[in-house]
Amino acid sequence: MTSATSPAAVALPDLPADSFYEQVGDASFLSTAATESPWDARAQHGGPPSALLGRCLEASIGDEPLTVGKIDVDFLGPIPQGMCDVEVTVLRPGKRVRQVQATMSADDRTVVTARAWLVAYEEGRAPRSGVAVQPPEFPDPQPQLTVPGTPAAWGYGRAVEWRFVEGRLGGGDEERARVWGRIRVPLVAGEEPTGLQRLLTLADSTNGISAQLDVRDWLFVPPGMGVTLQRVPASDWMYFDATSHVQPRGTGVAHAVVSDGDGLCGYVSQPLLVAPRS
Repeated sequence: MTSATSPAAVALPDLPADSFYEQVGDASFLSTAATESPWDARAQHGGPPSALLGRCLEASIGDEPLTVGKIDVDFLGPIPQGMCDVEVTVLRPGKRVRQVQATMSADDRTVVTARAWLVAYEEGRAPRSGVAVQPPEFPDPQPQLTVPGTPAAWGYGRAVEWRFVEGRLGGGDEERARVWGRIRVPLVAGEEPTGLQRLLTLADSTNGISAQLDVRDWLFVPPGMGVTLQRVPASDWMYFDATSHVQPRGTGVAHAVVSDGDGLCGYVSQPLLVAPRS
């Protein structure tokens, strides 16, 4: 669905902060209100921590011609607001293929881990193949919808912008969600976010933008997510073609094909625990 509202009449909500994080040490960061979860103001949404670990993994590459081909993020519990520390380790050395891991610690416990495969690239090394992906026309500005049953001013929700082609935030009748998204503030203060950082900040929203069950009545818990990439998005805006599937036993999966204006970028997948809200 595209907005029937005149672009001139659409006003985005006030930003909750100038960035998702402030760097306060070599490997220490302070979260801002832009990371705020819709369900608990004391916790962070999973997107910004995923992106922060991705940023630190990218920083470990330096000038080497390596890129993230796959990254698996695991959430080990609620991610508290405040100070956090990130540590990067090399699990499998290599010049062409390397495995690295980043961990985020807060309140004396590990709260998020990200394990990535880095692969070497060289422009022109291989011919292009596969089926071309053509995203739909970019929608006009839309009023930003809140998640039903959550505070209208939650931080992460104001720090991103969604423009739906089909579907709606928080659960709808459509079988899929087709939506353009972008982050409105940098991941770390004073830094220009990379394509990987922009994507990971939004990727954990896959289950939220594609939910078919009303989030006021149903709980969706994604304990992690996997992102597989042929390339990172080349622009601020990226397109998610997302679906969620739920079994009667209370398990499910959310999946998104991610593209930009130049075509396919990669895929997001999330396992889901689904249960009635008590």
